[in-house]
Amino acid sequence: MPTRRQDIWVSKIDWSIVFIYLVLVVFGWMSIYSTTSDSNVIENIFDFSKVHSMQLIWIATAFALAFCVLLINSRFYSVFSYFIYFAIILLLILVLFLGKEVNGSRSWFVIGSMRLQPAELAKLATSLALAKAMSSYGFRLKTLEGWTMTLGLIMLPVTLILLQKDWGSAVVFFIFILMFYREGLTGWALVAAFFTIALFIISLLLEPVVVFLILFTLSLLLFAFINRCFLHAFIAAVIFTILFLAYSYLSVLLTLSHSQEFIVSVSILGVLIILVLLYAARTKIRNIYFILLFFISSLMISYSVDYIYDNLLKPHHRNRIEDMLGIKVDIKGAGYNVHQAKVAIGSGGFTGKGYLQGTQTKFNFVPEQSTDFIFCTVGEERGFVGSFFLIALYVILLIRIIMIAERQKHSFARIYGYCVASIFFFHFFINIAMTIGLAPVIGIPLPFISYGGSSLWSFTMLLFILVKLDAVRLGER
Repeated sequence: MPTRRQDIWVSKIDWSIVFIYLVLVVFGWMSIYSTTSDSNVIENIFDFSKVHSMQLIWIATAFALAFCVLLINSRFYSVFSYFIYFAIILLLILVLFLGKEVNGSRSWFVIGSMRLQPAELAKLATSLALAKAMSSYGFRLKTLEGWTMTLGLIMLPVTLILLQKDWGSAVVFFIFILMFYREGLTGWALVAAFFTIALFIISLLLEPVVVFLILFTLSLLLFAFINRCFLHAFIAAVIFTILFLAYSYLSVLLTLSHSQEFIVSVSILGVLIILVLLYAARTKIRNIYFILLFFISSLMISYSVDYIYDNLLKPHHRNRIEDMLGIKVDIKGAGYNVHQAKVAIGSGGFTGKGYLQGTQTKFNFVPEQSTDFIFCTVGEERGFVGSFFLIALYVILLIRIIMIAERQKHSFARIYGYCVASIFFFHFFINIAMTIGLAPVIGIPLPFISYGGSSLWSFTMLLFILVKLDAVRLGER
């Protein structure tokens, strides 16, 4: 017989979250079944040689995990968060030596027909560890100790996952910046993050001299609006334009090599910066150091893009980015998946072709259509209506998660809730964006929809730990 306290926390479960979870899981299984079955043949759903049948096993075990998560005392997740974190770190290390390479990534333990990807579980473990660290007595985010602890907890799994050559899973961890923002990180950090991404893209698309001119113009505008010194900014722009034209003319006249041009450019820039600092010190212009830091750091990022792009990214990563940005069009190579996904989604029209009637799906035009590109099956068979329904479910789920996080009495539960919201948002947004060509293909699943046991288990535990923490927020059992 359940105790009265058990009745209390059970009655406090957010059943709307549970309902959305069940709808998404069922929706996902139906989509997976559609990608792997023939509409003209009645198939046995318990034929475990089929993907959709294996997904039934993952769903059943996910339900069991959700039930266990709800039964466990909620204090367990706080008390043992570091233990869980380091246990998963150990798995990330072991998979480097004992794991099997799949699609170029050594990130899977394989036992018979079953596979486990520790990187998926690392998202859960890192969320718990961050919540534990940041809810500790005396913790302050905006200190050296605070940043060292939080960034260390994030970068340790990221480094191990990068060693597995799984870039997609590693990138997910940087979305924790949204949680940091809720916990007091200045909004300028988010602006800086988005600016860095934009600068990376611009540096790939434009010539270095054009990027330099854009950054110089932005710096001047920043100076003018911060200090209200529009006249100074105008004079600086005129002087710089004259110097730039003179330098361009001389470099052509003297036929300087690229290395000579770089040395001369850095020398002239250094002299100009010194002159600006001397002038600012004499006239006591405010914020000049901040603006110079912005300009110099932006230049360094821009000029390091080529090195990062050519030496750190794999050829298939570069091909996917170039295809997305339109630098090159290769619909038979790097752009094949996205092109076929767009064809599938576009062919669905407003209401779709009907369940099990997707031709792109049936004839396997889209690779990975039951995992990374599962959304194209939804678009083809259910059209705009079905796609909108699925996106609406995710939006409602995210809103409910944020509402749950905000109503928590304890900072551990609130911080964990925002970690969950951040992870779900990244997966949902990037997966759909890469399917329709708005983001590079990085190989991450759509929560509760894509095929796979590791991701389904991870997302289920992420969600139901939050449900449990919320259910007992008015009193621990």
